[in-house]
Amino acid sequence: MDNIGVFDRSSELPTGGTLEQADGTSWMAMYSLGLMTIALELAVDRPPYEDTASKFFEHFLYISNAISQEDGPSLWDEEEGFFYDAITFPDGERKLLRVRSLVGLIPLLAVAPIKAALIDKLPDFKKRLQWFINNREDLKKNVACMETTGMGERRLLALCYATELSSGDKNKLVRLLEYMLDENEFLSPYGIRSVSKYHQENPFTLEVDGEEYAVKYQPAESDSYKFGGNSNWRGPIWFPINYLLLDALESFHAYLGDDFKMEFPTGSGEKRSLNDIRIALSERMNSIFFRDDSGRRPVYGDIEKFQTDPHWRDYILFHEYFHGDNGAGLGAAHQTGWTGLVAHMIQQCGERMLEERNQ
Repeated sequence: MDNIGVFDRSSELPTGGTLEQADGTSWMAMYSLGLMTIALELAVDRPPYEDTASKFFEHFLYISNAISQEDGPSLWDEEEGFFYDAITFPDGERKLLRVRSLVGLIPLLAVAPIKAALIDKLPDFKKRLQWFINNREDLKKNVACMETTGMGERRLLALCYATELSSGDKNKLVRLLEYMLDENEFLSPYGIRSVSKYHQENPFTLEVDGEEYAVKYQPAESDSYKFGGNSNWRGPIWFPINYLLLDALESFHAYLGDDFKMEFPTGSGEKRSLNDIRIALSERMNSIFFRDDSGRRPVYGDIEKFQTDPHWRDYILFHEYFHGDNGAGLGAAHQTGWTGLVAHMIQQCGERMLEERNQ
């Protein structure tokens, strides 16, 4: 995702100063939760791993505090309800780079529901958890539900709050999902776009020393020669990130259950559970490869030979990424390493259909 932002993040900033990255910070939070989860499982039979789990739990708390500080620099924009990168200029001025892209959705991936039964088996970890609840109000306030138990007596660790605030205001989870599930923003008929469609008519621009740096929604290949002419994170649908977002929805649903619902799509008035939304998103991604009512597969776009020739039309290519508006396959044509994830999505949708049929 290095070419999704305003600047080339592998080069020195043209402005000087430093860049704070919402996605990079969130990846580290996700990494900490992943290693904590592994350590917790190992600790059931190997108690020394409780210390390892506690270490990564603490790392997660500090990262969470860094990205959402209430009394210091934060990457969360309370007014807009989104996470953004920020740049601090050499003179100390700090500016949020308000590009609505996957950069601001990556915090959703840092989520881990933990079963109470597992915590009860690990007294040292439980003691450490309780110590932070009792003594570090400054750290726990930015992390979802360390105390409140959800479905199946689970606890939840997440960068984004997952329960309604007492004031009735929308929390981070709700506000991010409203953007993600909005067809005028991230939600495409074929998955989640890498940049909001809002930026098609409203590009983000920043002028530095007479040169303009911009991010515009581009549903297919980039028209920019920056980043080596490979700025293809400016709008298309990428399966790896979409799959991780589906996995995050499943984790939030495991804690919140069916009673927690969001509009899908945003503004439609139709509310669904996060699990139902996960399946609906999977179906949109699956439809890239299925024939539509006219007998055409979105993946093949306007390539008539693959659409109509009986010798070719049933040989499916697993493209690198997909057009944000029409689902046409783009980039490398044999990217089975990640686009092959569609097989698991088809399986999940099929299992859900069987469940509904047997109810």
